[in-house]
Amino acid sequence: MSQDALFPALDDEALLRQARRAALTSRRGTLAEFDALAGGEPRQRLHRLGRVLDLPVLETAAMLVLTPALDLLPLPRAMQRHCALLRAEGGGLLAAVTDPFDADLLTWLETQAGAEMGVALALQADIHAYLSKLEESVRAMDSVVQAADGDRRDGRTAAILSFASVSEAASPAVKLVNSTLYDALKAGASDIHMESTATGLAIKYRVDGVLDRGTAINGTETSEQVISRLKVLAELDIAERRVPQDGSFRVEAAGREIDLRVSIMPSIHGEDAVIRILDKRAMMAAYGALSLETLGFDAASLAILRELAEEPHGMLLVTGPTGSGKTTTLYAALTEIHNGRDKIITIEDPVEYQLSGILQIPVNERKGLTFAKGLRSILRHDPDKIMVGEIRDRETAEIAVQSALTGHLVLTTVHANSVFDVFGRFTHMGIDPYAFVSALNGIWAQRLIRVNCPHCAADYAPEDGELQRLGLTGEAIAGFRFRRGLGCGDCRGTGYKGRRAIAEILTLTDELREMVVEKSPIRLIKDTAYRNGTRSLRDVAMALAREGGTTLAEVKRVTQHA
Repeated sequence: MSQDALFPALDDEALLRQARRAALTSRRGTLAEFDALAGGEPRQRLHRLGRVLDLPVLETAAMLVLTPALDLLPLPRAMQRHCALLRAEGGGLLAAVTDPFDADLLTWLETQAGAEMGVALALQADIHAYLSKLEESVRAMDSVVQAADGDRRDGRTAAILSFASVSEAASPAVKLVNSTLYDALKAGASDIHMESTATGLAIKYRVDGVLDRGTAINGTETSEQVISRLKVLAELDIAERRVPQDGSFRVEAAGREIDLRVSIMPSIHGEDAVIRILDKRAMMAAYGALSLETLGFDAASLAILRELAEEPHGMLLVTGPTGSGKTTTLYAALTEIHNGRDKIITIEDPVEYQLSGILQIPVNERKGLTFAKGLRSILRHDPDKIMVGEIRDRETAEIAVQSALTGHLVLTTVHANSVFDVFGRFTHMGIDPYAFVSALNGIWAQRLIRVNCPHCAADYAPEDGELQRLGLTGEAIAGFRFRRGLGCGDCRGTGYKGRRAIAEILTLTDELREMVVEKSPIRLIKDTAYRNGTRSLRDVAMALAREGGTTLAEVKRVTQHA
């Protein structure tokens, strides 16, 4: 059969039917031949092929609605052959494949099914995302995750995670804990939440700053066993269930060690656990040589931050909520300004990333090494530049201000919602306003905003209600290109893939210093700052939405309290 007969003109319906019958009966032709003739993006080619063969096209969301036939095609085999076997609504079987011309695969699937089955098309990324979702909920399947206790290092238990067969002797609780860790690492999650419920355990992952529901495990006994397993790994008291406990342990995955911090909290249904994932090497591998350029700031913000970081003395404050990337920004700034001629010392809790050529001191409150005591000792160590992980109390704030006033460059963080809230925070600590503003070079308020998935983002027109919630009018959005992700295998159906940093920067001028010392109303300080060129977080986020980089819903979520 010629290619013209197998792949006719796509707009001729009669020939499409002939091509379908010829292709499905002879199994002749190849996917590469069709791709060469069809052209276009992979998803477009897939839909065209579906028209040619009169086959349905499934995306991740559509597959999740159907029931997996895992009794016929176990999950490990499905992942090995990059396909899925599903039960349709009418009870029939449906095979999701990427290449309908792969006769060997279809014959093998028919053998596994043992009955007649339909064929559907799907991108490999969508099938992979679907199987990953199944992997999160199927905990006792063969060949999902290998979990074994390893040697103890530094007094902490090490567990080895790999994509291999499960030991037959392993308990369901061990399988569940380790497969949950495996799923989280693969998804790039920063935290795992295990919440005890009246009926069992709910597992959630924090990905790109947002909680994503994972799966629910039925059975309160299983829930208790999972929490106990975590306590054993973190070397906590498994008999104590009435007070909070904190611990840590390590796992080895993909040839690297990953630190995990565990927090256990009593609840009305038992105990909840949160696992913080500190994957240092993955962070460095993702960014390469960590620099401000790699964090995604716009050019204007980047230029101002570099100016503030290169000042010979004074204080640069970075503020924002937990998880907004403050410490990473300071690490990137230190990396850029480290020239080998200055003594740079940091004090942190904990030291998250190791920087070559910089003295990094971990806080150890059990041994009496607090931020304040450590900072006093640092000043006797002849530093040029100092990074303080966080200003938490008056003593640390006073020493940091004095350090900045005596010729040191101090980079530090403080928890506040905006650059203007910082003044009230230091006033509340009892810091002299004149000394504070004299030492202060600038304040940097930061957020991480999710960006649209590049694989499924499409143009859309926002509804009037969506515009009104942000106070936008038709004139204000002239020239905007609104886009949002539709959800695909690459973004796990969320429509977003990755985050970038946005910042509101306040550079201290003499006028602003006088206003702070005179305790002028924050409203007047804001007006003066905006008049002098400060851009609010909302403005920076809207500039990203104007280019189609993110959605209005994400702009509102990230900046509504800023």
